[in-house]
Amino acid sequence: MEISIQDFKEQLSHFHGSQCIYSLPICRTLYTEGVQYLAQTANAYWLLTDASVMGKSLMEKSRFVTVDFKCYSEAEREEIGFDAVIAYSDGNGTVFTEQQYYITDFPLDELRLFFVDNTLLLPSEY
Repeated sequence: MEISIQDFKEQLSHFHGSQCIYSLPICRTLYTEGVQYLAQTANAYWLLTDASVMGKSLMEKSRFVTVDFKCYSEAEREEIGFDAVIAYSDGNGTVFTEQQYYITDFPLDELRLFFVDNTLLLPSEY
């Protein structure tokens, strides 16, 4: 990643709405300009794929799914045995499932995405 974490977070916060919708062909999921910027800047197309597959599998449980990425501190990693987790929930405290990641180079410690109507978007784009 060629920009600082602070600049990256600031740029993400500037996305509101989307004039262009992208498509992830492997899953036929749609995603917004903000998510495109996220994936391109952080080299995180894996996140789009994982969130799309899980979001689609949860569509029968909820039409609105939150995708919450959390990277653990070194002390937490030693205790629990993995680097990061993505929790998929209804946004009201009901966690449907979690994916554990044993290695990640994702630059942010935390990130929330929404999966709504087969579309991934940043909270500011909802």
